[in-house]
Amino acid sequence: MPKMEVRYARSFLVDLKNLEPAAYQLVYDFALIEFADKKQLHDLPDLRQVDGEGIFYRSTLGNYLIGIEVRGEIVKFLRVIPMPDV
Repeated sequence: MPKMEVRYARSFLVDLKNLEPAAYQLVYDFALIEFADKKQLHDLPDLRQVDGEGIFYRSTLGNYLIGIEVRGEIVKFLRVIPMPDV
C-alpha cells in the first residue's frame, strides 16, 4: 500500500490550538508526528466512512472526533472536536 501525502486544513489547526493542553498533546503527537510518519489509513483508530463516495471519514482519538478527507493519495485532517455526549 503506497504512503499517503498528509495535509492539514486551517480549521483543523485552529481546533487543535483551542484544545486543552493534554488533548492538544495527544492529537498533535498522533496527527503531526505518528500518522505523518507512517501515513497509512489503517493506522487511524476507529476509522469510519461518513459519506457514500468514500471521501470523508471520521476517526476517534481519546474523547475527540477527527474529521478526515481522503482523495487519492492525499489525506487531509479537517477538524478535531470533542466527542458529543450521547
